[in-house]
Amino acid sequence: MEALLAEVRACRACAVHLPLGPRPVVQASASARLLIVGQAPSLTVHQTGVPWNDRSGDQLRRWLGIEREVFYDAARVAIVPMGYCYPGRGKSGDLPPRRECAELWHEKLFAQMKQVELTLLIGQYAQRHFLGRKAHAGVTETVQAFADYAPRFVPLPHPSPRNTGWLKHHPWFESDVLPVLRERVRHALGL
Repeated sequence: MEALLAEVRACRACAVHLPLGPRPVVQASASARLLIVGQAPSLTVHQTGVPWNDRSGDQLRRWLGIEREVFYDAARVAIVPMGYCYPGRGKSGDLPPRRECAELWHEKLFAQMKQVELTLLIGQYAQRHFLGRKAHAGVTETVQAFADYAPRFVPLPHPSPRNTGWLKHHPWFESDVLPVLRERVRHALGL
């Protein structure tokens, strides 16, 4: 696994498309039991090289009910986004993740992560990739149907501070989804 991770971190496949250049950010191990698949690193994550090391990550850890020490324990938690490098800014936020990462690396990485019990699919790109036709038309509907994807997956909205309005308009997420999510995360991690 370490040789593969070194190869992933040295990847330059889409360098010409990245405004700040490549800096693949990924956390994985063969023993990980929880897999978190998001979109792509934020600018802050690109600068620090630490996955979910921003306000979105703080919110995600609150949702999961786990501390930073557990979250960043690669032996337990794998963090493999759809795009491994910061894609740059668009008109309404960060650009979508580059497709090259999933195409080049997902199969190789996941083949070595046979202990994963639970995969969290954060946002539309991860949900469409992993759920395919089983995903609903939008993130809201897919998250609302979270029980349909058990026990392997839990679809989640993006924990970005930009989604505060979404959370206020969908109180069922906090009351119905988060308790189940926390219990499943605790079970997968043996907490």
